[in-house]
Amino acid sequence: MVRQDQGGRQRTPAGPPADDLHETVEEVAAAVMTASRLFVALSARALAETEPTLTLPQLRTLVVLHGEGPVKLVALAAGLDVNPSTAMRMVDKLEARGLVDRQLNPDNRREVILGLKPQGRRLVEKVMAHRHQEIQAIVASLPADRRAELVRGLRALTDAAGEQAVDSLTERY
Repeated sequence: MVRQDQGGRQRTPAGPPADDLHETVEEVAAAVMTASRLFVALSARALAETEPTLTLPQLRTLVVLHGEGPVKLVALAAGLDVNPSTAMRMVDKLEARGLVDRQLNPDNRREVILGLKPQGRRLVEKVMAHRHQEIQAIVASLPADRRAELVRGLRALTDAAGEQAVDSLTERY
């Protein structure tokens, strides 16, 4: 079966229909990698259309700060899975753009507490809302039974990874 992608180019599916698959770990990993590329592309597109001068790593930093609230530098670095000096360079750039606030910890003056400024919070919410709309449009194009399969599969994947579930009605990041 030949299909067209969003650009009108013809694409042939990579393998047999999903119902005929005998999923191996490699087949599932390949499908997850493909979906991962899709989500990165959606994030990049949402960012480019909302704030084209911001990079994906900078957005990721803002998203971590949005989700965790004011944090110490070490906690931000851990959330980003980078070393503290890398996190601090990112914070420096974001602070210069007026998106991040840096305060001395009143309990320990040697520590810095990092948080989002209102402009940074609004930016994260705008980019994530844009991404959410694009994902919603893609999901809406699936038949209902395939959406149910997708939900079960994604929940199993995130459970296996120890990720916390997101309530789509109240939280979109």
